[in-house]
Amino acid sequence: MKNAAACRFFQHPFLSAVLSLLAALSFSACERSGKVTSLEEKTIFTLGYGNFENQLNIFDLTTVSDVDTSLVMRNGFFYILNGESRKIMEMNNFGDLIVYYYNPEFNPRSSYLDQKSSRETTMKAVEYGFNELSAITVDSSQKLYAVDTLPLDRQEQDEKKQLVLSQIVLRFDGKGNFIDYIGQQGPGGTPFPYIQGIYSNNANELIVVCYLSSSYTVYWFSSSGYLLYQLPIAKDGVPNPLKDEGLDSFSTITAIIPDYTSRTLYLAVDYYKSYVDEAIRLQSGVDYDSSRVYPLSVEDGRYGEPIEVLSASGELTDGFSGEQYSIPFDFLGVTESGWLFFIVSTAKGFEIQMIQGDGQRILRRDLDIDRTKLLYYNFDLSNSGILSALLVKDAQAEVVWWRTDSLIQSVINN
Repeated sequence: MKNAAACRFFQHPFLSAVLSLLAALSFSACERSGKVTSLEEKTIFTLGYGNFENQLNIFDLTTVSDVDTSLVMRNGFFYILNGESRKIMEMNNFGDLIVYYYNPEFNPRSSYLDQKSSRETTMKAVEYGFNELSAITVDSSQKLYAVDTLPLDRQEQDEKKQLVLSQIVLRFDGKGNFIDYIGQQGPGGTPFPYIQGIYSNNANELIVVCYLSSSYTVYWFSSSGYLLYQLPIAKDGVPNPLKDEGLDSFSTITAIIPDYTSRTLYLAVDYYKSYVDEAIRLQSGVDYDSSRVYPLSVEDGRYGEPIEVLSASGELTDGFSGEQYSIPFDFLGVTESGWLFFIVSTAKGFEIQMIQGDGQRILRRDLDIDRTKLLYYNFDLSNSGILSALLVKDAQAEVVWWRTDSLIQSVINN
């Protein structure tokens, strides 16, 4: 998912010093009642940098730019979209290529096309003219969906909404064969406006979340690719309990992610309230207040009861004094068993917050990662609850995971 359940971060080497300074300022991960233990990280495989099939070509470290590289793990297979090289790699948990999709204008001819060995039965190279890849998802039948941007001469204008319609969703079957592309109405339809994320559920339905200037639009497609629902979501239309209390406040939708087992969307919302300077009795800023996740039925457009999300707390010290402040977690996604996952940066690396769908159980664990050594990272949460990440470092990129699914299962069994 920029993909959804994905967090991304880009850091040039000179920013390492900034991260070290922040850690030295006694940034506290969160207000804890008791110790938060760390999850064990396992490296699955590593990737070198370059233009060959099993290498990443991320970015030029001498320039600042967006990174369109992301990771999806589904049924033990890893799918890495490398937008900078206009290619997608499907790999097993040993790091072996299974299917390699690439634009031959920007990559050397795949050696797999020329091999005459038994390896041909397990590897496949697929040439396709990708233009500007930005997100992927994979369903349970191993059908691959990839967001691509059309060339300028194929883009359309929505004059009424003042939108550029420039993106489509490409479909490939489990063997790497191109099927068609999905637009707003389904196969071959009108291009989408900017796609914030794409997802697939356990029914192999495709969900496309588009970001507009003042709203979102969610397109929900059947497993065959035809439009089932089109749901507009106004940015200021979500419930706001602070306004109900008469407080001057506003809300921000930070993520919209679908459920795996029902036609439900989860909207992560952060709330802010105005800060009044008592000395002059005038509004002088805004303070973060709280976060909630609202389930939204796609079929009738109704919001369910919100799920409260605990915030993290930080402290910046200056001499002998310190200032406490609250920090919102980022919403990573939801598992098919109904656990919601959140993440926040800490001095130790990251902290994960896992909340059972009914809010009855909350687990918090640390991920001990030295962020000063990261150039870029991208997280993915699988439907079964395994947390994976692509960690880009100086010498190589690492694909790692944490068995959060086993942790949740042990909690349920106890």
